[in-house]
Amino acid sequence: MTVRVRFAPSPTGMFHVGGARSALQNWIFAKQHHGVFVLRIEDTDTARNRPEWTEGILSALDWLGISRGSYEGPLFQSAYAGEQAKAIRGLLDDGRAYYCTCTRDDVVERTGNKHAGYDGFCRDRGLTSGAIRFRTADEGTTTVVDVIRGEPTFENRLIEDFVIARGDGSAVFLLANVVDDITMGITHVIRAEEHLPNTPKQQMLWEALGQKPPVWAHVPVVVNEKRQKLSKRRDKVALEAYRDEGYLAAAMKNYLMLLGWAPSGDREIVPWDVIEREFRLEDVNPSPAFFDEKKLRAFNGEYIRALPLEEFIDACEPWLTTIPGYDRDVFARVAELAQTRIALLSEIVSNVDFLFVDRPTIDEAAWAKASKDAHILPAVIEAFERLSTWDATTLKDTLVAVGETHELKLGKAQAPVRVAVTGRSIGLPLFESLEVLGRERTLARLTALAA
Repeated sequence: MTVRVRFAPSPTGMFHVGGARSALQNWIFAKQHHGVFVLRIEDTDTARNRPEWTEGILSALDWLGISRGSYEGPLFQSAYAGEQAKAIRGLLDDGRAYYCTCTRDDVVERTGNKHAGYDGFCRDRGLTSGAIRFRTADEGTTTVVDVIRGEPTFENRLIEDFVIARGDGSAVFLLANVVDDITMGITHVIRAEEHLPNTPKQQMLWEALGQKPPVWAHVPVVVNEKRQKLSKRRDKVALEAYRDEGYLAAAMKNYLMLLGWAPSGDREIVPWDVIEREFRLEDVNPSPAFFDEKKLRAFNGEYIRALPLEEFIDACEPWLTTIPGYDRDVFARVAELAQTRIALLSEIVSNVDFLFVDRPTIDEAAWAKASKDAHILPAVIEAFERLSTWDATTLKDTLVAVGETHELKLGKAQAPVRVAVTGRSIGLPLFESLEVLGRERTLARLTALAA
C-alpha cells in the first residue's frame, strides 16, 4: 500500500504557523515511507475564499521547502462536489441518513434546554427535503485508534445525528472531508488536535461508505504563553509575517518541528536531514505545545550566525536594497561584524544604513544622553583631521587619547561620536564602522553635531 497523506488548508487568510507545522509533519511522513503528499485546497467557503490566499499557501509551502511540482496538487475541494453528492445519495438510500427541517429554536423549544443536542425528531418522518443528517447508532461505542493519543473511545448515544448536507444539497465539512479523502486514497490523516472531536463522526462516515478509516494522528494544539490556543485575532500566527521580518526558513522549520516532538540527545538546533530521519509520529507528545517567539528568535540568530558569509550577504539583500545608495561591496566589509549582532534579517537595515545615506537620522533620545559629553567633539575632529592613517586601531587609540585629556573613559568619549556618525547609541563596532565610512564623511557628521 502506498502511503498517501494530505494537507488541506482553507484559502481564507494568512498561513497559520500551526498549519505550517502540520504540513511539515505530513511532508516528512510521506518522504519516510516513499509515499505521496497531497495538497488539497478546501475552497468551499466561497464567501471568504480569495485567490490570493491560495497563492499565499503555495508561496508559504515553497518557502518551507515543500516546492511546487514535488507534491500532488493543488487539488480543490470544490471539484469533488459530484463525488460528495453521490455519497449523500448513497447514505440516504441505505437509510444511514435522512432529511430534517428542524431549526435550532425547534430543538430548544421541544427539549427546554438551549444546550441540548439534536433530539432525532425527524429520524422517521419520511421527509423528502431539508438538511440531511447522518443516523448515528443509539448504543455501543466508537473507538478512534490514534498513533499519538492511543485509543480514545466515544459513546455513540452521546453523538447526535449530525448534519452532513445543507438544505441545498451541498456537503458540509464533515462529509466533504471524508469523501475527498476517500476519493484521493488518503491512508493517513495527520492533523491538529482540534479536529479530534469530529473524528468519531468522520470514522462513522468512512465505515458507512464502506471504507476502512485511515490511520489517525492528532498532533498537539499550539498555545501562547498563557497556554491559550494560538489565535489570529490575538497572537502573531501568520507564517508570512515571520518570513517578512527576516526569519530563515531553516530556523522556522527546525523550531516548528520541536512543537510536540524532540530529536535524540540533548539538542534542539538540528540539521533538517536529521529531523527527516528521526521524526516519528508515535514519539509526538500529545500535550499542548508552547509557541515561544523569544525562543524562535534565538533559534533564528543561531541560524544566521551559521550562514557562510556570502549566503548571509545574499540573504540580507532584500532588505538592504531598500536603502538609498546601498553598495554590496561596502556592506561586505562589515558583513561579518553585522552577522553576529542580528537575530532577524530585517534588523540589518538599522545596523548599517548609516554607511549609505547622506546623513543619518539622529535618534533624539540617544543624542540627549550622549550630548552630555559632546564638548569632546571639536577635539576629536581636530585629532582625526591630523591622522595620516585611517584604520580602526588608529581611530580607537586616537579617541582614547582625546578622552583622557578630557577625563573621559572610552565609553563616555565614544558615545557622542557614535550617535553623530551612525544616528544611534548602539550598533556595529564603532571604529571599524568609521574606517569603512571614511575620513570625509566621518568628519562631516562630527562637524554637523559639534556646531
